[in-house]
Amino acid sequence: MITVYGEGRGFRVVWLLEEMGLAYRLRPVDLLAGVEKDTEFLAINPAGFIPAIRDGDVTMVESIAIMEYLMARYGPTPLAPESSDLAFPAYQQFLHLGEAGLAASIYFVVGARNFAPESARQNWSADQALSVFESRLGLVTRQLRRTPFLAGDRFTAADISVTYALELAQASAGVTLGDIELSYLARTNAREGYQRAMDTCEARKAYLAKARNS
Repeated sequence: MITVYGEGRGFRVVWLLEEMGLAYRLRPVDLLAGVEKDTEFLAINPAGFIPAIRDGDVTMVESIAIMEYLMARYGPTPLAPESSDLAFPAYQQFLHLGEAGLAASIYFVVGARNFAPESARQNWSADQALSVFESRLGLVTRQLRRTPFLAGDRFTAADISVTYALELAQASAGVTLGDIELSYLARTNAREGYQRAMDTCEARKAYLAKARNS
């Protein structure tokens, strides 16, 4: 059975597994408690970040790489259009933009705004990271004006990637999303796979509920 280590970006992996109907278990990792005490997890990922997976003899880190591995290993799946599909270029672009352009940049804003000393929360680097996020968000908005999902008319793994990033920005960095993005999140959040993944990732579900009600 596939073991997913950690929530956070691990939610992307759990959601994908739910959409694909694959058996898995979620093994929590408490980063705030200090991963140096979690020897089982460090044996999987000595670098100490989440998510990671174990699938038989395979261990992997990095959420997008894990998603691509799972879709290639256990596919084919409509979540990943074939390279000959007209939807493939947009799918490939937004699958990676969801992390490289959106989540990776907003991560530093989240850290600065929530964990830095008060005097360092409004700093140049965090502002630059937010600017990077906003510029990439513009690409998402432009695409969603054209099509209901990021690769076109159908839901793909690119939507899993980007939905996570938008929710992170909204809940943890105070980013205000527009009507186009909010309507998009309503569509992706309505999926049964998303709902099942949220029920599995209890800490994430509780955190988002608190953020949305605050």
